[in-house]
Amino acid sequence: MYARQPTVPDDVETAWRYFLLNWTLIGGMAAALALGLMVTHFSIELTGLAISVGYVGIYSGFAHANAKSMRRRDPQVMFVLGGTGQLVLITAIMTPLTYVAAATDLPMQDANLLAFDRALGFDWVAYVHYMDRHALLAAVLNYGYTMIRWPIFAIPVILAATGRFQRIEEFTFAFGWALIATTVISAVVPAIGAYQQVGLDPTTIRHFNVQPYLDQLRDLPPTRAGVLRHLDLLGLGGIVTFPSFHAASAVLYTWALWPARWFRPIVVLAFGAMLAATPINGGHYLADILAGITVALLSIAAARWAGRTVAERPTDKLALGSIAAAVPAE
Repeated sequence: MYARQPTVPDDVETAWRYFLLNWTLIGGMAAALALGLMVTHFSIELTGLAISVGYVGIYSGFAHANAKSMRRRDPQVMFVLGGTGQLVLITAIMTPLTYVAAATDLPMQDANLLAFDRALGFDWVAYVHYMDRHALLAAVLNYGYTMIRWPIFAIPVILAATGRFQRIEEFTFAFGWALIATTVISAVVPAIGAYQQVGLDPTTIRHFNVQPYLDQLRDLPPTRAGVLRHLDLLGLGGIVTFPSFHAASAVLYTWALWPARWFRPIVVLAFGAMLAATPINGGHYLADILAGITVALLSIAAARWAGRTVAERPTDKLALGSIAAAVPAE
């Protein structure tokens, strides 16, 4: 008798096609970076580039090898390693592109952003001083601000453990488009941050780590002036003020992890703290945060639309055959 063919869950097959689609998005990012380097005087330190590409190559290589293996195929391995590799590569490509975007050197918009905050009734200086008077609260928010790093590695693991493979790919897609949007908008609406605009010395802030703002203060002016042109991927900071990618990340991470019900209290606490800390640690205007949230919501909507489109696309027989053995026969 012939062995019964295993049934392939739609989310695994669709997620794999979505994973392949995300490589197209990443390829476009890489092409944009290459073009940006060609038409400008920027260069990238080879050591940092080699480490980043090597890391991504190992993770993504194992993901694709596992998908093709007839005996060791495992959706969790495929999507955790593949998703992590793609997220790291997106970050490695888009971070130097923020410097290329800043080099357009369009007029600074800090005065307009501060005016927008004041029109909404937001007193930035009062907010900073109030938060800085509470050491325990500041400690929590400081830690929350650093939450932009670990979810890139944690989200694929948590979602794969709960079988949410397509959500991993939707998050990767939304994360990439949010970075693209913030990079492009930051070139059109450049700003250096609220501390300088209101005349407040960031070093007088006692309980908050304002180093992220100081890093921007270090890199943005020489980038705009044409002095900083050699980029080390291992040492680049964030130089995007408007829209705030920290704010966008808080929304994206919350949305990505929300299906894990047991994780929701941690999500609300961690990413709520990230949002609250963003004006202080990063010197962001309220306008930056609102714009970042908007970018995240639009990116999520685009990712969901892409997911529905991928799911409705006729199944690729070859892709189905490569994934089928990933699910054990009943």
